[in-house]
Amino acid sequence: MANESVLLGDIGATNARFALFRDGALGPVEWMAGAQYAQFPDAVEAFLVKRGRPALGAALLAVAGPVEANRARMTNRGWVIDGGELSAQFRLRRARILNDFEATAWSLPNLTPEDLHPIGRRTAVPGAPLAVLGPGSGLGVACYVPSREGAAVLASEGGHASLPGGSPREDKVIEHLRERFGHVSYERAISGPGLENLYGAIAAIEQRSVPQRDAPDITRAGLDGSCATSTAALEMFCAFLGAASGDVALTYGARGGVFIAGGIAPRILEFLERSQFRERFEAKGRMRAYLQDIPTSVIVHPDATFVGLQALAARADA
Repeated sequence: MANESVLLGDIGATNARFALFRDGALGPVEWMAGAQYAQFPDAVEAFLVKRGRPALGAALLAVAGPVEANRARMTNRGWVIDGGELSAQFRLRRARILNDFEATAWSLPNLTPEDLHPIGRRTAVPGAPLAVLGPGSGLGVACYVPSREGAAVLASEGGHASLPGGSPREDKVIEHLRERFGHVSYERAISGPGLENLYGAIAAIEQRSVPQRDAPDITRAGLDGSCATSTAALEMFCAFLGAASGDVALTYGARGGVFIAGGIAPRILEFLERSQFRERFEAKGRMRAYLQDIPTSVIVHPDATFVGLQALAARADA
């Protein structure tokens, strides 16, 4: 309806980001620290107060975590984000809750060349599916499937698929992680905590005495070469990311391209380009020729989730 806005949100474990979408335009994105609000509606209310209590008609909220029946429970924050309850509380016609990587997948056909950093120059197949992976606090996986009848996005829990080794050294690392975790998923290696797991496993297997480091410290030490174990962990991270990206491309038939989202990849672009990422992406035996032409890119747009949410908000069925 006229004069109504759509509330868009990107809700993570640490921060909630909100913006208003109205008349085809996105307002400024505001960051809000989740720890300041006991319940999720409190954060929404605080944002709306700052914006002068605009008239809302709907909400589209992307949440870092599984969504069932338009409802998400955030384990690390204790928030429950329920579309029906939000609709009632804020008098909305509709509040839709979706996984954050579903929203990111909706952004893919709307990203410009300036929003992307290609890793290897290849040519996309027009009209083919587009896949996205995102190493961050976890590993998100989703796919955008174009169609004449209307595009669709396939959300998944692909980050929890079993991690395969591509070398004897990687096999030893996976075995070490298996002793610790039981099942070793992609996410156990390809994420911020995964980088820490690789660092610890390499140090243990090769009997190196190293200081305890978190993911940002490992990344810094790996990039500047001040710690051989950090560099080795970052190299293995990139190799596993390439292998996982190739698996996702094969699984979805994503000949339109595979995109890397999340906060880690943009920080290591030059390292990623020099790494085994692209070789491991293509190293699928008899399917190498299939993968060689598929483009791979890092998303460098800072608000790609909101690009996807805008695309959804503009659809008649959003």
